[in-house]
Amino acid sequence: ATFDARAAEIHETMERTVEGEDSRRVLGTMVAAVKATLRTNVHLTARYGLALRLDPVLMARPEHPETPYGVFFVHGRGFDGFHVRFRDIARGGVRVVRPMGPDQLALETDRLYDEVYGLASAQQLKNKDIPEGGAKAVIVAAPDIGVSRVVKGFVDGLLDLIVPDPDGKIVDRFKKPELLYLGPDENITPEHIDWIVDRAKRRGYPLYNAFMSSKPGAGINHKVYGVTSEGVTVFLEVALNAVGIDPRKQPFTVKLTGGPDGDVAGNEIKILQREYGGNARIVGIADGSGSAEDPDGLDHGELLRLVQLSLPIADYERSKLGPRGVLAKVSDPSGVKLRNTLHNRVVADAFIPAGGRPKTIHGQNWQQFLLADGRPSSRVIIEGANLFLTPEARKKLGEAGVLVVKDSSANKCGVICSSFEISASMIL
Repeated sequence: ATFDARAAEIHETMERTVEGEDSRRVLGTMVAAVKATLRTNVHLTARYGLALRLDPVLMARPEHPETPYGVFFVHGRGFDGFHVRFRDIARGGVRVVRPMGPDQLALETDRLYDEVYGLASAQQLKNKDIPEGGAKAVIVAAPDIGVSRVVKGFVDGLLDLIVPDPDGKIVDRFKKPELLYLGPDENITPEHIDWIVDRAKRRGYPLYNAFMSSKPGAGINHKVYGVTSEGVTVFLEVALNAVGIDPRKQPFTVKLTGGPDGDVAGNEIKILQREYGGNARIVGIADGSGSAEDPDGLDHGELLRLVQLSLPIADYERSKLGPRGVLAKVSDPSGVKLRNTLHNRVVADAFIPAGGRPKTIHGQNWQQFLLADGRPSSRVIIEGANLFLTPEARKKLGEAGVLVVKDSSANKCGVICSSFEISASMIL
């Protein structure tokens, strides 16, 4: 009652003394955020970031059809991060977004919650065949801040709010215990996973071994075993057969976003060789470092070398290109443009988004995926990356003759493996 009275007093003072609608709205939103804070570490002197467990209603948007179960926000030096989950028991990966400069940092920070909400919602669909609901965490790091520091600051902020608090310094108006389950995503390494589990143990988290999946010594490492890509390949083969190509008997072409050093793309390169041999011809790859394309097919041995050494596509050996091949680094004059348009320009039987930013193909640019004569540049799209296409883009491309296999089916083999791992950790 005292809190509500004080909040009402602040609102009355603002209405009476603050000039400008924008200023009143900003200050009013700050009061609303405090009222919506169900748990916080603001009174901990040794915290590594400001952590808030928010009432999800605060973040509601008209375009968001479902209200999440839980929303955590952590702000620290050089980073901001959200964790969103749609059920009490929910699981999904943690990813770190690293903008190239201040303009991109502002853009990524501005859309951070919408991205996390969208990814968690997609995870909720993907998790339909396992016990847990969907969750996701995204951290945006300033360009000059190391990934390890922001991961540790973010995770420690989460632990502040979910481990027992014997000193009574955690503000708690939620009054219920919470368990979180994380997994690895972009820019999360085995070293980070080990640190996260160890930190949870040191902080007294009751199910510390279940706090993070893909543990190097006691889990199913997605990149090592290629579990996500194994599922993607099953859908690829079914889809190719549906459009009249038997990949085990006929040659076919593929283009990918995501580098040979990444989990999904790197393992997909290996699996295509293993399953289809010379029938599979990769004609284009784009990742953060640049792009390589060759209508006659990129040298598969060279691609496997990059996978083995965890190198990006910019390290592709130029001498391995065919006469019509093109290698472009983002530092080249036209490198960014070639990289950003490869998934539209290059003609292939199948396109596998195995990396890249959400909403790359959307309602305003889906036509760029079509050739001059109106045919799609690929007849099949298997979404190895989450949310690469928006729902409107999927619908429009489907009407244009593209067979699209949605992310919540195409890349869920990894989450199924992680579910078994977490269940085993909890039992043990």
